Parts: sequence; structure tokens; C-alpha cells
Amino acid sequence: MMKGTEAIGEGAVQAGCRCYFGYPITPQNEIPEYMSRRMEEVGGVFLQGESEIASINMVLGAAAAGMRAMTSSSSPGISLKQEGLSFLASLELPAVVVNINRGGPGLGNIAPSQGDYYQATRGGGHGDYRMPVYAPATVQELYDITMEAFDVADLYRTPVMILGDGMMGQIVEPVVMHERKKIDLPPKDYILDGAQGRPSRIIKSLILDVKLMEEHNWKLKRKYDLMRKDLPRHDEFMTEDAKMVIVAYGTAARIAKGAVKRVRSEGLQVGLLRPVTLWPFPEDALRNLSKRVKLILVFEMSTGQMIDDVKLAVGGRIPCEFYGRPGGVVASPQEIARIIERHWLQREIS
Repeated sequence: MMKGTEAIGEGAVQAGCRCYFGYPITPQNEIPEYMSRRMEEVGGVFLQGESEIASINMVLGAAAAGMRAMTSSSSPGISLKQEGLSFLASLELPAVVVNINRGGPGLGNIAPSQGDYYQATRGGGHGDYRMPVYAPATVQELYDITMEAFDVADLYRTPVMILGDGMMGQIVEPVVMHERKKIDLPPKDYILDGAQGRPSRIIKSLILDVKLMEEHNWKLKRKYDLMRKDLPRHDEFMTEDAKMVIVAYGTAARIAKGAVKRVRSEGLQVGLLRPVTLWPFPEDALRNLSKRVKLILVFEMSTGQMIDDVKLAVGGRIPCEFYGRPGGVVASPQEIARIIERHWLQREIS
């Protein structure tokens, strides 16, 4: 049995993370607490920086030296890391960043929320860049996806974000500690480890020649196109005969799944699609579903952010409606079941 935040920490250790840099902010403080012990046990480095800005730049330095490095924070702390994320993307350095989302905007509260979707999936920082964003929905997935995130970061030389929330971080569930699936990763021929017996290397993001800067942006764009092709993941529940589909991720998907089970017992043909990657978004899966269902209902713990990506994927083929509870309010499966029933009747689905 493990708490979600602890599963993230252990997943990172098993993936070979040996450098953790962070700064305390609830509700993610158990991650640095856990890593402070585990880094010492495995011969790694743990350092609490003087700020979130310092911590993300420590991650950048460790990544440039070839280490598997990570940081974690929560909402306003992630805002402070955005410049560093943009630098990591431009420098093409791998890193894993965890956001245990809290209620906001502003300082907000420590309750679970999903108000950071735009920030995560649109880059957040400045410039033309993207990064893979994963949204686990169980403690087991927090463990598994954290391990996977380090491989994806190395494979594509990119920062990767894991987006959780205050409930996912604090919930306790069984976790199977299986071995990490080995994949072939490219050599780190870019790292700065001392120019002994080889030409010197330079890692930089300051490119004053506009033509060279344009070429760099197009190079990054080609890499993001590969990610869009290879990385999208989703999970479906009872969609085979569904006439209405709920789209939700993370904690909201857990709640929605309970609601789907309730309305199924009443004879309503409702299913659930859960994006596992928020970027790249599972557009093809939604596009295919929109060809055979009559209505999509998006449920988010926000005022509505992912719904924009759902609408883009569906392309106006069928109605897309929304229900949200922002600010840290957690809806019950019964509440979502009532919302499903209301939309079913209003649309006269049969």
C-alpha cells in the first residue's frame, strides 16, 4: 500500500532518477520528503533549493550533465518553473516535472482541482514548445507512468510533465512494484561531462541569428509531430455500445466511472473515455467515437479547459457539453450520474 506521492517517488527511483531538486508546497510535500530519504539510500542527490526557480534550473544543470533528474511542485510553484521548462525544451534536455494540482487561481487552496490543464498542455512558458503531459488516475499508474516518463524524456530529449491533483497525491492504494520495461534509448551524445578525448560541446538556447532560430523551431516542431504520432494514450470503459460518452481524466475520471456504472444499471448506454496523455491528446480515439455516439459530456474539476481539445477532436460532428466543479470541490458519482441522466433526457437519446 502506497500513497500517491510516494508512488511517484519510488517510480522515479526505479527509473534511475538520481537527482531530485524541489521546494516545499502542499499538497505535494510528501514527494520531496520521500525523495530526501531515497536519494540518500541509492547514492543520489537531494537538494531543497532556495526557490522553485532555483530548483528547475538545478534540474536543467543535472540534465545537461547526463543525469536523470526531476522536480515536483503544485500549481503556483509550477508557474514559477515555467521559464525553466521553456529553456529545457529549447535546449532539448530530458527531465520529469510533477504537478500535484491544487485549487486556484492565485494561492487558492490545497484541495484537488484540474485548473492547470491549459498551463500544462499549452507549454505554460514562452516560445514555440510543447511537452508530453500524462494524467494518471490510480496510484499504480502514478508509479508506472513516472517510470515511463523518464524513458520518454530521454527518447525525445524533452521535459515531461505528470499532472495529478491533491486527491491523487494523498490517496492510498495497492501498488505492484514490477520491473521497468526496457526500451532502446539513444546515446546521450550531447551531455557536458568534460571534453576529454572529444571535441568540446555547447548547449545553448540563445540563437541571435533569426534564420538559425527559425531552423531550430522547425526542428522542434518535427519532434513534436513525432510525439503526436507515437505517444497518445487513452482508456475506454463500456464504450462498445455507448450512445453517450463521458470524457474525463485523473480524479474526475474515477468519479465518472462510478457514475457510468450507476446509469448503466438503469439501462442508459453510457461509456467513458479517459485520456491518459493530455498532450498529445488522443484525438483519433475521440474522432472515431464521434462517428457512432450521439453526445459527448466532458466532466472536469475546473470551469472547462479540456473541453476545447475534445471539441477540436470531434470537429462539430456531434454535440459536446460540459459539467465542471472548480476550486477544489469534488463531485460524487451520484451527482455526475444525475447530470448524465439530465443530458440524456434533454437530448432525447434512445
